[in-house]
Amino acid sequence: MLEEFGTRNPAEGIDRAGITDAAVVRYNLREAELVELAVSRGEARLTAFGALRALTGQHTGRSPKDKFVVSDDTTRDTVWWDNNKPMDPEAFDRLHQDMVAHAAGRDLFVQDLIGGADAENSIRSRIVTEYAWHSLFIRNLLIRPERAALESYVPQLTIIDLPSFTADPERHGCRSGTVIACNFDKGIVLIGGTSYAGEMKKSVFTVLNYLLPERGVMPMHCSANVSHDGEAAVFFGLSGTGKTTLSADPSRILIGDDEHGWGADGIFNFEGGCYAKTIRLSREAEPEIYGTTERFGTVLENVVLDENLVPDFDDGSLTENTRCAYPLHYIPNASETGRAGHPKNIIMLTADAFGILPPIARMTAEQAMYHFLSGYTAKVAGTEKGVTEPEATFSTCFGAPFMPRHPSEYGNLLRKLIGEHKVDCWLVNTGWTGGTYGVGSRMPIKATRGLLTAALDGSLKDVEFRTDPNFGFQVPVAVEGIDSSILDPRSTWADKDAYDALASRLTGMFADNFAKFENYVDGSVLDAAPGLKAAAE
Repeated sequence: MLEEFGTRNPAEGIDRAGITDAAVVRYNLREAELVELAVSRGEARLTAFGALRALTGQHTGRSPKDKFVVSDDTTRDTVWWDNNKPMDPEAFDRLHQDMVAHAAGRDLFVQDLIGGADAENSIRSRIVTEYAWHSLFIRNLLIRPERAALESYVPQLTIIDLPSFTADPERHGCRSGTVIACNFDKGIVLIGGTSYAGEMKKSVFTVLNYLLPERGVMPMHCSANVSHDGEAAVFFGLSGTGKTTLSADPSRILIGDDEHGWGADGIFNFEGGCYAKTIRLSREAEPEIYGTTERFGTVLENVVLDENLVPDFDDGSLTENTRCAYPLHYIPNASETGRAGHPKNIIMLTADAFGILPPIARMTAEQAMYHFLSGYTAKVAGTEKGVTEPEATFSTCFGAPFMPRHPSEYGNLLRKLIGEHKVDCWLVNTGWTGGTYGVGSRMPIKATRGLLTAALDGSLKDVEFRTDPNFGFQVPVAVEGIDSSILDPRSTWADKDAYDALASRLTGMFADNFAKFENYVDGSVLDAAPGLKAAAE
């Protein structure tokens, strides 16, 4: 029998990948070997503190317009095609064949990993890459089986990631030279034309998002932590809302920062690592995450290094989407199991750059489903060319690009679980207060953390609440240790009429966005819509 780890005879092939004539295939290499190869091959360089810095070239983020799902008998009636681009099975097969041919004579790296800390709801994922640093990245991000278990490892999902491959839109049925193609029936994902490593981890997430709802398991784009006495919390939120930052609470145990499932026995991490944004990262504000950037084996993506190879996290000249990828055990208070019981609290995060939403509000299950399906946050002015004022963003289920099924499937499942386990639901605004972006100020992180602590320890439920006239949810009137003025957003605005006008406009945006879901929810969810309560009064 050949060595299970290290160099393998290419003639054996890579199960289901179909690659039989690569020059060398390196299986399940550890961190030191991968770092050494990444540096010696010119793929990346070591920072002054021993992390590995890699650049991803023209793609510094995901390419959602180049992502496709194969339309076949398995998916034709189960995939939400309004949100997913179809690819013919024949085009996928041609793409697969051409990528296999492209791999001929190349050095390849394979990692045999697991997506999902719950054994009954996990997926064995074999990741084939042409970059050593990609192999290290995905080794950091997914769950590593015990070495002995790899003796009998049989993959259920195979991902082939070849950045040097350029797709042909006419031949492969795609949009450009970049392609991410998912074939749920065959259990294969093909990634070409992009070096952005996040495509691999999100491909595993997409597959789990397709498979798990049929088993009654809720897949979630969220972070999660748990108290030392076992009370878990889930944090939904789009990029930039504080999902990673707020879940990395030193007083609680971190379960994970991005992807989880909620099943019969509670919640579980899909991953074995974290993929944190590093732009303007500071040791003072986020010491746990900052500390990982100085660990050997951490991968830094598109982070600028100074002449001494010291990372400059304030430099966004390559991209604002700079990141670090590290195994979960690099966080001192991380869970060893990636699992916890049923959540006691659900937090939905938004960075409201309009300055309309309160810093925290309590929601009913129906309101939670409404806001989950809405997935609201707001871009700030100046982040994109031509954006001169805040711009509303609605990404259903707080992760539309990764949702193969219709949002109502996820929303109804979430609502069912909330009801069964009597979960408290909160909307938390980490955005602006005292006016819109450019006029007001960012919500104080100290206040956000204080309100979250009160929500998670249960004390917030005992304070006096008022009903928000625009959104209908319950807002605390006063909380010990918190400046009461920020609890009433309207009172923080110098121009109250301007607040009222913008609040009316924002509730209108919610209504316009939710119109596409109205036929998929019952009346109680429609009654939870912003603006309806104000109109009734």
